[in-house]
Amino acid sequence: MREFLVEITTTVPEGTAQDEVDRRRAAEAVRARELAATGHLARLWRPVGELRSVGVWRASDEEELHEKVLGTLPLHAWMTFAVTPLEPHPNDPGSSV
Repeated sequence: MREFLVEITTTVPEGTAQDEVDRRRAAEAVRARELAATGHLARLWRPVGELRSVGVWRASDEEELHEKVLGTLPLHAWMTFAVTPLEPHPNDPGSSV
C-alpha cells in the first residue's frame, strides 16, 4: 500500500441539528477504528488550537483512498481533503534499511 498525508477540514453546515452532529461524530470514531484495524489509517493528529486533522493514510492508489477509504467516513460530506502522496526518504530514521 502507498502512504498519503491527508489534511482534513470538517465544516458542519449551518443549521445542522446537534443530535445529527453527535451521531455522525460517534459513527466517525467507529469508522476510524475500523480503518485503522485494516491498515488504512496509520496515524492521526490534530494541530494544537485547530479544528482540522492531519493523518497518514494508506491505500493502493489515490482513487482507492478517495473512494473506498475517505469516502466511507460518516462526516465525508462535510469534509475537504488536501492529499499529498508520500514516498520513502533515504534518510528516514524510521526506515529499516
